Amino acid sequence: MKRILFTTFILSFLLLGITAQEPTVWRNGTDGIYPDTGLLKSWPADGPEILWVFEGLGEGHSSPVFAHEHIFLATMIDNVGYIFIFDMDGNEVKRYPYGAEYHDSFNGSRSSTVIVGDWLYIYSGYGVISAFEAMTGELRWRRDMLTETDGENIQWGVTETLVVDGEKIFCSPGGKKQNVVALNRKTGEQIWASPGVGDASAYCTPLLLDLGSRKLLVTMMASHIIGVDTETGETLWNYHQPNQWSVHANTPVYRDGVLYCTSGYGHGTVALNLAPDGSSVTKKWFNSDFDNRMGGVVYLDGYLYASGDKNRGWMAVNAESGETVWSVRNPANGVVISADGLLYLYTDRGELVLVEPTPDEYRQISETRVTHGTAQHWAHPVIHNGNLYLRHGDALIAYKIK
Repeated sequence: MKRILFTTFILSFLLLGITAQEPTVWRNGTDGIYPDTGLLKSWPADGPEILWVFEGLGEGHSSPVFAHEHIFLATMIDNVGYIFIFDMDGNEVKRYPYGAEYHDSFNGSRSSTVIVGDWLYIYSGYGVISAFEAMTGELRWRRDMLTETDGENIQWGVTETLVVDGEKIFCSPGGKKQNVVALNRKTGEQIWASPGVGDASAYCTPLLLDLGSRKLLVTMMASHIIGVDTETGETLWNYHQPNQWSVHANTPVYRDGVLYCTSGYGHGTVALNLAPDGSSVTKKWFNSDFDNRMGGVVYLDGYLYASGDKNRGWMAVNAESGETVWSVRNPANGVVISADGLLYLYTDRGELVLVEPTPDEYRQISETRVTHGTAQHWAHPVIHNGNLYLRHGDALIAYKIK
């Protein structure tokens, strides 16, 4: 019996270790769909129950990350970036600084942290990557990617959550030679640099695709979408996708061999057929109306859902044909995520809205207002263990949605 118990313990420990080494990812794998089930199908008239609110975060637009039974959030106080750590009841456990954070316009943290095992990585708005021991804040290494490469900062500061795969960590300094870079995540040393097409960075968190025969990093730079082999750094293809301000803040969405790449400022969405080995793309369709700027896109059951930018309001688009099947001008534009077959909209006006996704019509179920916090309503909400966590400037709010 003791031997069986010991063997069970060792297997459990190993499985936990494997799970702990899986990196946290932006928008739960970049597509904004969370695995929670059994969620409320409607809310009370005054909105879902607020479990707790923490105020005093400072400034920023980053989202919370969950690891080690704690919540991690990047923010800025007095121009200095901090990592806040909370327990699951919203009590502050620790905070530690990571250096100067972006305060030239729309002040505050932009990128979310990435946690792999006991490592935490943060990419500042000034292009500095810092690696810490997650819980203690002990600095392990730091790289100023814009000073140490041929990259330059962009108008509104680096706004890119890092991507980790195995021992590599990827970022996009946007230089002519060091356009997209892979670093050793344990040492910070450069593994390879891809020249891409020499575009500046464009506020985009890359998409990591495992195609079996190859792993591909897809990202949107200032005027092009590019595909990079993660093993060699070779730029395999590019697709011209410019817009007025070279802002492409939405991570591409991938489904069934097709990449959906969405840009704001009236440019719109292109669907690209991706070769099975990732070596090339061809245009499938283009929809200029579907022009979300930075609120993300959700793909559900063959349809894409998002708000517009120049094209005000919310839309549903047939993912096969690119046809807009409905559009509404209210609520305001904003962020979209999904869980348990429902859409959660968080708008620029602070509306938090529950919607049933359907290609037939816009079907709003419930709505409430976000009254805590400060500044812009831009941070992407996160759903974790039946709760919705929403950062609004200096406040982090936990809603019970199960």
